Amino acid sequence: MITRYFIGSIALVSMLYFLFSCNTDLSVETMQYATNGQKIYVKHCQNCHGANGEGLGKLYPPLTDANFLNENRSKLACIVKNGMSGEIKVNNTLFNQQMPGVPELSSVDIAYVLTYVTTYFGDSKTHFKKEEIEGFLKNCK
Repeated sequence: MITRYFIGSIALVSMLYFLFSCNTDLSVETMQYATNGQKIYVKHCQNCHGANGEGLGKLYPPLTDANFLNENRSKLACIVKNGMSGEIKVNNTLFNQQMPGVPELSSVDIAYVLTYVTTYFGDSKTHFKKEEIEGFLKNCK
């Protein structure tokens, strides 16, 4: 069991290293955050948003709209932590499904997963910092 976990971890790190090695614009810290974020994404987000952030038809929005991610950077932490309801427009498509939050995630976990989403699916070259996430969470409505 431990051997399988170890081999799986090596494979995951190798895959992410390969994915990010072509992108020399990302810092080592950003790549580390994204690697940690992928694990959280797989556990909490992938079922609805897809393995590649493609979403699910008109039910769940894709996470590949870099403009949406950039324009809503200060709101993303609140969406992850508390969920979201109401209509949103992503990639010129309207979505109106309730998204459950993941309240058990810590600020650093949210920083990890948002870094993964915004660098892997979006066009960001930087990571979210724990302190930045804490500031965003204080302003949740």
